[in-house]
This record gives sequence, C-alpha cells and structure tokens, in this order.
Amino acid sequence: MAWALKLPLTDEVIESGLVQDFDASLSGIGQELGAGAYSMSDVLALPIFKQEESNLPPDNENKILPFQYVLCAATSPAIKLHDETLTYLNQGQSYEIRMLDNRKIGELPEITSKMVKSIIRVVFHDRRLQYTEHQQLEGWRWNRPGDRILDLDIPMSVGMIDPRANPTQLNTVEFLWDPSKRTSVFIQVHCISTEFTMRKHGGEKGVPFRIQIDTFKENDSIEYTEHQHSASCQVKVFKPKGADRKQKTDREKMEKRAPQEREKYQSSYETTILTECSPWPEVTYVSNSPSPSFISTHTTFPVVVSEGVVRPRLTVYVCQESQQAREQQQQKHENGDSPNNTFFVYHAIYLEDLTAAELTEKIAQLFNISPRQINQIFKQGPTGIHVLVSDEMIQNFQDEVCFVLDTMKDDTSDGYHIILK
Repeated sequence: MAWALKLPLTDEVIESGLVQDFDASLSGIGQELGAGAYSMSDVLALPIFKQEESNLPPDNENKILPFQYVLCAATSPAIKLHDETLTYLNQGQSYEIRMLDNRKIGELPEITSKMVKSIIRVVFHDRRLQYTEHQQLEGWRWNRPGDRILDLDIPMSVGMIDPRANPTQLNTVEFLWDPSKRTSVFIQVHCISTEFTMRKHGGEKGVPFRIQIDTFKENDSIEYTEHQHSASCQVKVFKPKGADRKQKTDREKMEKRAPQEREKYQSSYETTILTECSPWPEVTYVSNSPSPSFISTHTTFPVVVSEGVVRPRLTVYVCQESQQAREQQQQKHENGDSPNNTFFVYHAIYLEDLTAAELTEKIAQLFNISPRQINQIFKQGPTGIHVLVSDEMIQNFQDEVCFVLDTMKDDTSDGYHIILK
C-alpha cells in the first residue's frame, strides 16, 4: 500500500525534517486557544496536564527519549512561535501514528527483544473541561449510543499486537508492540470539537483535544505497569473535510501577512511530533489475557473495598417515561424534528448480585411499589422487539448504562411489565 512507502523513517529524515517541528512544539505547551491567555504557572498546577519538574530529569533538554511518536498530519501555519503546535483532524478519518524506537545502542537493554504496551487517549486540552471530563464524556455517550470516541483502524496498522478497547472507556485504546520492529498505528477520532461547546459554534470555536500516548514495560509480575515514556500533542477535530478547509484557510491568511509578521509564526510541517509530558494519572489497565476479538463483549465490573465497605459492582441509571415525553416523541416522529425542551431526571440503581430479581426489587423500591406488582422486565431490542431481561443479560450490561422506563399493563393480572428503552 502507498502509505508503507513512508516507512521506516531514516535518521536523516528525522533529523532534517522532524527535529525542527519537535523543537517548535516544545514551546508554549499548555496554552489554551480561544479562551484568553493565562500564566504558565497555572498550567503547571493542573492535576492532569502539569509538567512536574520532579518527574523529569534535570538534563531533560539534552537527553534522548526512549521512544518518539509521529502523527502523520500537518501542523497549522497560524500558530505563533512560542505557542504549542495545533493539528487539525477530520472526524472518522484514519491517521497514522509512527511508533519509533529512539534508544541508543545498549540503552534500556531490559526491553530489548520484549514487548511494551502503549495506551492512546483523546482527552481535553481546555483546563475548564478537564475538571468536568467525566460528565462531558457521559453526556457524549448518551447522545451517541454505541459509538466510541477513539478507535483503532486495525487493518491499516502494522506491528500492533493484541489491540484492546475497554467498552467503558470510550476515549482509550491500547496495544502491545515490539520497539525493534516497524510499528505504525492508525487511529480514528469520532468526536468533533464543537460537540463540547455551549452553543455549538462553528469549527473554529470548537474545543481543542490532546492525543496522549503512555508507554509501559513489564514489571517482575509480568504486568505492563512500569512507566517508560509519555508524549502528547494538541489537536482539533472537524467534520469530514473540515480539517482540510481549515488548513487551507490558515495558509491563505498567512500568505496575506507581511513578511515581518510571518516571522512571528511557526512553519507548517507535514507531520506532528508528540512532545514529552507527564504520564496520565490513575491509569486503569485492561486485562492482558488473550481475547478472540478487539473489543470484549463482556464488561468487567469493579469491586472496590474501602474500610470494609464494598461498593456496588454495577450502576444503572433509570428514568420513568412521562406522558409529556411520549407526546414529544410522537411529535418528533410526525414533524421530523427533535424537541428541545425534553428534560429527564435519572435515578441511580446499584446492583451487586447482577440478577433480574435484584433489578426488579431495586426498581420497585425506587418507585415505592411492591416487587410483586412487576411481573416481567423487558429490554427494547432491535426493531422495537421486547427481550426478556435475564441474569445473563444484566451481567453483560455496561457499567453506568442508561434506560428510560416504560410500563405496560398486564392483561392477565393487576401487575405491570417494565420496558427498558
């Protein structure tokens, strides 16, 4: 395939074409675009993207990093010299990330002829959104059921082994790779920057994201938990073809500037070098056991024990469908428009036994009725069919799954059937 002709990168190409991009992208990391300037000291204090000096060696500027990650997408030419690079991506398009072994001969011999694990994440660059990341991602999940924020394009990738994606972590993928062999990973980002703005502004008003890669080697217990290297870059994601139009617009704006003004801006490079950063905090690792497919169909629910208290294994959010909601839904089908004033209040149900009987009891408690009044619970399936909820079905629910409850009178008794939509 044509893309394979770019690999492997020679030392000469890296030194002549990429090092300049790397040096430029080191400056201004943490700047927030479109939200006003703020001091670097504020950025350094962030819990997520802070670059703690204590985590980095004193001679960080001169050291050779063990790995280097190259995103094959052009940087914007409209970025000032002392700002971090910004790269535009198209939603759903596959982009290559080249995983390069940057070690000198004899350096880090403990990973020679061994696999390392890399975890790729799409996270918020904006410090305000970092503090509400969980709520932002949950809102995206409900608006885009069944979709993922980040995917791997496995057929296009080379050298990637045992790729995995946790169904509850929509913005994270991971895989193993051998640093001594050519490795290129193709990623797809499915969320766009404007999905996280208050008024859904145009593309230029969308929020920037970060693509971060954390790499780990095996410890004595043969678990990939020993951190080796982390790097990230700033991106914005547009609807299909939007990134190309934005890149063209930026280039045309720069061409119209006077030569003295253009000197204040970075050159645009064909690739983006991810710059070193602190490892992502509180990493949750996916099991390393072999699996027949990329995404596991069975969700593993955590059981956290703290001071003798066992937290619930599964959280389910439910909301009772009101008559007003039914009428609005009917209006939506008749007019083809989505009503804007629908407001649902969800209640959390915590399941420990993961059985249909437990779910029935918890729903009855929530709505102050007797469990005997609930005859059966169905889940609305494809084409609107009603599938009887069983213990096995509940055990395969994703954690924090969301349902709207509808009721249907049982003609043979005084009870009701519950339908999970």
